Amino acid sequence: MRTIALETYAKVNLALDILGRREDGYHDMYMVMQTISLGDTVTVTETAEGFALLVEGETLPRDSKSMEQQAAETFFRALGRPVPGLEVRLEKRVPAYAGLGGGSADVAAVLRCLRNLYCPEMSRLELETIGARVGSDVAFCLRGGTCLAQGRGERLTDLSPLPECAFVLCKPSFGLPTPALFARVDNQDLGPRPDVDGMAAALERGDLSAVAARLGNVFEAVLAGEEAEAVAAIKRTLLRRGAMGAAMSGSGPTVFGIFPNRAAARGVYGDLIARYPQTYLVSPVKKFRELE
Repeated sequence: MRTIALETYAKVNLALDILGRREDGYHDMYMVMQTISLGDTVTVTETAEGFALLVEGETLPRDSKSMEQQAAETFFRALGRPVPGLEVRLEKRVPAYAGLGGGSADVAAVLRCLRNLYCPEMSRLELETIGARVGSDVAFCLRGGTCLAQGRGERLTDLSPLPECAFVLCKPSFGLPTPALFARVDNQDLGPRPDVDGMAAALERGDLSAVAARLGNVFEAVLAGEEAEAVAAIKRTLLRRGAMGAAMSGSGPTVFGIFPNRAAARGVYGDLIARYPQTYLVSPVKKFRELE
């Protein structure tokens, strides 16, 4: 029986705009996404029969058929063969319901494992197409780096890499399930929109200050009550302690700040982790070359 283990990488949304609801029920997105050095470990092992998912480090709510199992079924359907016996083990470090794409990153890692085990000649584009059938962010989590994401998030355009910097991520004690946030968006005034095109141009110039000045997420406009207060308080702390810019990632509630280097970020990281256990000091990750 063969086994393969891979590290996953979460993401932040440097800019997130929602253009409108589509006829298929999804929303058209316009985003700049960035891979970060926070992730889980995914191990796939061949077994005699069946599919088993084991989750370590965190208890996650699971449907009767997990996204990991759906990914395996979609992968082998594309190969035209039945799903073999598989055990998937997740060692979780990325918090759930945080806006960091941890679940999508795990699914992407499962697909990478299956490709390496069963179809190493499969192209990146083919694997991203399979991933997009499973979840909107999975294609990006297969590619990594810095991307413009459109459509549901599956239409990707590589952007110039984010210059060297550091992120402090801070998740409040509550979670925000993505469908609940999308349900609030329709027919709402989302306020000023992030300058996604301006951020892409700033990335092309390698101008970290201009990138940080254009951080934005329209989901922040639909936060309410204690949610809004907690996110705003963390943003204020990050900015007061030297962040070049700060915003909520994805559907939240994790807030991130950009710093010029890790040394500049350590002070506020220490302050925040004393109050919020799910606080992380991480770096940007460049595009994966594994599938080239």
